[in-house]
Amino acid sequence: MARTYARPNPRPNPRTHPSAYPRIAAAALLCLAPVAWADDDAAELPFKLTVGAYRVSGGGLPSGPGLDLNLRYTYGDGNVWVGWFRSPVLDFAQPRVGWDHTFTWGPVRVLPSLQAASGGFVGGSLAVETGDSWFVGAGLGRTNLRNYANLNFDPNDSYTVYGGYKWTDGTALSLSLIRDNRLNPDQQDVHLVYRLPLPERQRLTVDLLAKQGTVEGQFIRRAGLTVTYDWPRWFVRVAYDPKVNFTPQNMVRLSVGTRF
Repeated sequence: MARTYARPNPRPNPRTHPSAYPRIAAAALLCLAPVAWADDDAAELPFKLTVGAYRVSGGGLPSGPGLDLNLRYTYGDGNVWVGWFRSPVLDFAQPRVGWDHTFTWGPVRVLPSLQAASGGFVGGSLAVETGDSWFVGAGLGRTNLRNYANLNFDPNDSYTVYGGYKWTDGTALSLSLIRDNRLNPDQQDVHLVYRLPLPERQRLTVDLLAKQGTVEGQFIRRAGLTVTYDWPRWFVRVAYDPKVNFTPQNMVRLSVGTRF
């Protein structure tokens, strides 16, 4: 939720736009794991609390931290969540709420999501997927372009296509493409995600990122990495995201959380 930081809207607010942090954008939920990768512990432990610490640097801009808190509740085939983000460098704070659900009709699953935040932001996404062991899907995200703390770090007014395979032991491999189709149509992220179940209900997830697009007039290609380790109740995630949200800065993220 997954998905901080800042993509300017067409008329950026000078108080929140000084790219010291990536650009404020809307966080569509298309980058979430497909339903075939549903959280194995959600039925037993429906609440998930995540604390994320982020730091940006480079690009000739001020370095600085950010903090995000997120609480998710899983009910059946859906989730609701609330979050709060704070950036001292931008003197910016924002609460937000979200909802997503999976509707199943025969072999087809439909995955809508909605989000809202202070400052008048509204966004959402809609994806359709099919398959069990082998699965494929596609989706579209749209926002009203109001400033928002984007916590998925992928283009959000965008289309997504993805597919993958899940083995009977829970091992899974997926490939997804998220490409901006509104304000910056050459910007895209590609994720190769490998999920490996381990003894005693532990799990390792590795997300390799390849991104390309124009950053302040220069076309870039970069690679990033996110590694998550889950225990039955706790998890930790570390990530390196170069040119985060297609800004001049690089980001390191550390997130820890618990299920209850």
